[in-house]
Formats: sequence, C-alpha cells, structure tokens
Amino acid sequence: MSFLRNIALCFLVSASAFSLAAAVRSHPGFRGALMTRVQVFDQTIWQPAMTRARAAADTLLAAPTSDARVVLMLAPPTAADERAVARVEILPPVERPGIIGRAPEVLDTPIVIAPTLPAIRLPPERQASAIQIVPVQPAPPRAAEAPRRVTQTLTREQARARVRLIANLSSDMRRNFDLFLFVSKAKEGPLAQRMFVFKKEAGDISLLYDWAASTGREQQEVNARGQASFTGTPAGFYQLDPARMYTRYRSYSWDQPMPYAMFFNWRREGIQTGLAIHAAEGTDRLGMRASAGCVQLSPENAKTLNELVRAEYHGQVPRFSVDRNDTMSNQGRFAKAADGALRMASGYRVLINIENYSGLGDDSIADVMF
Repeated sequence: MSFLRNIALCFLVSASAFSLAAAVRSHPGFRGALMTRVQVFDQTIWQPAMTRARAAADTLLAAPTSDARVVLMLAPPTAADERAVARVEILPPVERPGIIGRAPEVLDTPIVIAPTLPAIRLPPERQASAIQIVPVQPAPPRAAEAPRRVTQTLTREQARARVRLIANLSSDMRRNFDLFLFVSKAKEGPLAQRMFVFKKEAGDISLLYDWAASTGREQQEVNARGQASFTGTPAGFYQLDPARMYTRYRSYSWDQPMPYAMFFNWRREGIQTGLAIHAAEGTDRLGMRASAGCVQLSPENAKTLNELVRAEYHGQVPRFSVDRNDTMSNQGRFAKAADGALRMASGYRVLINIENYSGLGDDSIADVMF
C-alpha cells in the first residue's frame, strides 16, 4: 500500500505543477516569486518523493531470490529397508529495505524420504553390490570438420593458365560447362605445348591435370593420300562430338592410328573437320609442334581423359552458332532462339580453349588468335 500512496502523491504533485504553470502563464507578474517557490518545492517535496517511489518500485519489481540451501545426504540402502535420508538446512533470509523478514526455520531432525514404490528385497549375497557408481565417460572429441574448399597450390605456370582460361570464359560458358581443357599451341614459352584440365566444382575452377601435349606443325604438307594439307591447329573454342568418340581409330588422311580419339564438333563449310584429341604414337615428341593438326597426349593421359569425359560429363550443352557458309563459330558465339534463350543439345559438358599463348605475357593479339 505504501507504493500506491507514493504513486498517488506523485500524481497530485504533477497536477499541482501543471496548474501552477498555467497560472504563471496567465499572470506574468508572479513569475519571479513563483520560481523561488518552485525551487523550494523541488528540493523539499518532489525529489524526496521521487527517491522513495523509485526505491519502492525497485523493491516491488525485484526478481524473486531464494536464500535456501538444501544439503542432501544419502545413505546406502539396507537389507531391511530402502530409504534415502536427507538433512535440509534453510539459511536466514537476507534483509531488504521495505521487506519484513520471516523467522528462520531450522530443521535439526533429518527428514526420511521413503520411496513411492514398494521396497525391493535383495538377497544377502547381492546387497553389497546393489549400488554401483558408474563413472560417466566423457564424450569423445568431435573430429574437426573437413574444410569445404581446399586452396590449391599451383605452380606459376599453372596459375597463369588458370587466370588466362577464366579471363576467356563468358558467363554462358562458365554456367553450361563443367570441364575445361586449356591448350597452348605456342611454339615455345613456359605454357607452350601443354594441356591444362580444369574442373568446375562448387562454383570454382580448380586444376585437375597438367599434361604435355603436341599440336599441329603449322606448315603446308602433303598427306598420305597425296593431298595438300595445312597441319595447323586453329585457335578458338570447341566442343566434343558425342557421335565420334572412339577407343580405337585410324586416320584416313594420314594413315596413322588415333587411340582414344575424341573429335571436335566443328563443322567448316558444311563438312565436319578431323580435329581431335587423341593419343600420340610415342611420347618423344610431346611438348613440341608435332601433329598434323590434332591435340596429342601420351597414351596414358589420353585414356584417362577419354574415360573421364565419357563417364562423368554427358549432358545438355549450348551449340555454337553457324554462319551463312555453314561454318560453326569457334569464337565463342552460341546459337540462340528468337527469345534469346540458348539452343541446347545433347553432348558433353566439356569446353576446349586453344590459344597460341606462351605464358610470357607479351603475346600479341594476332599470335593468340591464330
């Protein structure tokens, strides 16, 4: 009730203050004398009243606490009875302003807590082992979770090839392909005559393989059929032809074996070209311009790539556009429908990027594109 009285007093004081303020406003001559009265009122009545009200509120709204302490002492059961004995001790409450304390209750006599179920009578031979204390085994430490992404440690050449590939890829290429083969057809340089196999995973592009390769000799020659042929490997972007994937194949024009051949899906003036990735007859000329135009790898690496592509990367891919001469683009232009959507077809989600890029950083545009 003292708290309610303090609240009522504050309300009356506030109403009086507002009434005085209205009177002062109506009669300005009383302002000086009234200000002196207001200061006296504030110091003698208002501030003490607010102090008491805050103290009462703090006491009333304080969180309930308990000063009781319970000491539980258990005695082992006997053969005659199974009961736990507990002694309860309640400490005197802490005195608080405005709260009337109760007389402390001290329980000197132990309280016998009987079980709610009937006592279980044990044979004498089992009484000694009736109660066993089983230590709680700590939980084994949790194994540290493996990081979702492991940063690769690449050589300077591998890192440069990765940067170059990513710079060449359009958003459509990166979104619709999962395996990227970056081939340098340069004659010399740190990246010359190598294939870098990159895999897209979790939105990132990581290196899978770094292999020595051989591209075209880049000169005019006569093939095994007596026909003039330019043994060059044209730079650009290519896809694989799902209808021309072979474990064993032999070139008609050059009369040479092409194990593990994967032909490019690149049509020029209406005719599918014979460009492909395949195994070389030997490894002695890998790392230099030695082929008739195809990209050659060692037999082991060609087999690995052939099996990887055919096992894991079949799917829908966008097709490159075709010009009026029925030549498919190798500059990265995709065919689109009237609404702008990419024209998709069944194939392999593998994109080949061939460049005349030595990795020295001084390659001209003309050297890279041709």
